[in-house]
Amino acid sequence: MIIFSGMISYSSIIGRLLRLPLRLIPSGTVIPILLGKAKGNKWIVGSGNHGCWLGSYEYRKQIFFAETITPGSVVYDIGAHVGFYTLLAARSVSPGGKVIAFEPVPQNIYYLKEHLRLNRCSNVIVFESAIAERSGFTFFEEGQSSFTGRISSEGTSKYQTVSIDSIVLDGKAPPPDIMKIDVEGAEMLVFSGAIATIQKYHPIIFLATHGRDVHQKCCELLYSLGYDLMAIDGRSIYETDEIFAHYKPKTELLFNE
Repeated sequence: MIIFSGMISYSSIIGRLLRLPLRLIPSGTVIPILLGKAKGNKWIVGSGNHGCWLGSYEYRKQIFFAETITPGSVVYDIGAHVGFYTLLAARSVSPGGKVIAFEPVPQNIYYLKEHLRLNRCSNVIVFESAIAERSGFTFFEEGQSSFTGRISSEGTSKYQTVSIDSIVLDGKAPPPDIMKIDVEGAEMLVFSGAIATIQKYHPIIFLATHGRDVHQKCCELLYSLGYDLMAIDGRSIYETDEIFAHYKPKTELLFNE
């Protein structure tokens, strides 16, 4: 019943009822993830929602994400939060790969590093920064949960920013084969500081968009860079907010025509 509860929307009455017993598990308890591609990894209760340790969190996306990664790959987790996708990637890139995790919020960074320590992940580099169009600082607005904080001029917290292009150009991290981007509306800021890297290395991109306007802009940009787009959730590309983007060389496009 507990496992099943993770598959039902929290917003439904049934979902809320099924999750009531989960409140009895004390925050800070370390338990194994029960389902999914991260099954068996250790997780701290209370660091994220219960779906994370149940293994049902974004289930379709997490399976697709893990199965897309090949051993030896370099994965950028942009908006790593407390490390659910970082752990998935760390397992999937082994042996020989690297995960570069980016997260600006101190509390999230604490849990992220604890999850890496608990699971003995030695192939992850953590940047305690938000990703934007340039290096510097930005204001950050805290959300209703630790998942929903975002870059905003109305924010009261101030965090360091870096750009993907500067990190790659300066040799601070190897160029990405795969980028997972989930930044609560700052998607175009990420892309603005990553154009050179994307044009040169053509990484696969898992993109969560937040808002119709930014979704449209992201799609237009990725199409202009030669990417083919697919909705992870099976909806049309303009109805979804979860995009899988892969580069399609011009020679491949001509051949298919």
